[in-house]
Amino acid sequence: MPKFAANLSLMFNERGFLERFAAARAAGFDAVEFLFPYAFEPEQIAGRLRRYGLQLVLHNFPPGDWAAGERGFACDPRRIAEFQNSVELAIDYATELGVPRLHCMAGKLPPKVEPERAHATFVSNLRFAAEACARHGIEVLIEPINDRDIPGYFLTRSRQAAEIIAECGADNLFLQYDFYHMQRMEGDLAHTLRERLPIIRHVQLADVPGRHEPGTGEINFPFLLKLLDELGYEGWVGCEYIPQGDTVEGLAWLSQFDLIRGKVASRQL
Repeated sequence: MPKFAANLSLMFNERGFLERFAAARAAGFDAVEFLFPYAFEPEQIAGRLRRYGLQLVLHNFPPGDWAAGERGFACDPRRIAEFQNSVELAIDYATELGVPRLHCMAGKLPPKVEPERAHATFVSNLRFAAEACARHGIEVLIEPINDRDIPGYFLTRSRQAAEIIAECGADNLFLQYDFYHMQRMEGDLAHTLRERLPIIRHVQLADVPGRHEPGTGEINFPFLLKLLDELGYEGWVGCEYIPQGDTVEGLAWLSQFDLIRGKVASRQL
């Protein structure tokens, strides 16, 4: 079955961020992901990864002013120099933390910027990021995000992402496919998985509505995760969901759907 990584930005939030690494290991996870590491020194995170034998599989480029509502700025033609500096910062962290891939958030369409200009800026910035990351053996991912959670987000459809990836022409630029966002925007998840699998390098999950654990909403996760196996997907599946209650108690979905090799269930459930 698929390999699952705990998203430490959303899961185990009963604890402070740096304590979530131990909690993820205790719950049976071998890998983690999170949104951003930049509030901490790289060694603080690297030390916890080593101590608990965890692999960090993904984090994002800097998003801009998150508290003010920014969600990336890669499509903003007025902030190209800032974006290029953010790429270098992300690479500094990624190389120290051993991260194989970074997610580049497109950001919201800036005021008074035409979509065509935002598109051209995003493509140019992605080419810059991909070339810089390639020198360190790092992949760059882009992720369509639903525009109900983030109104005005520039990248919202898997076809749009696929076309941008093709236009960029970078060998290390791929798709990050999130079941939650794409169910809200597109549906037809199984067909899209089959069609987009050659460019997918990371998958994330949460149920709809609510963005909670699998089994709390409408998505047929046993079917989709089995399909990932049948299609030969070998990457990680990030558990980027908001637990309805206690994180560990919520991990019962893994056992219920028989989607693990017994590790999480035997340790905690």
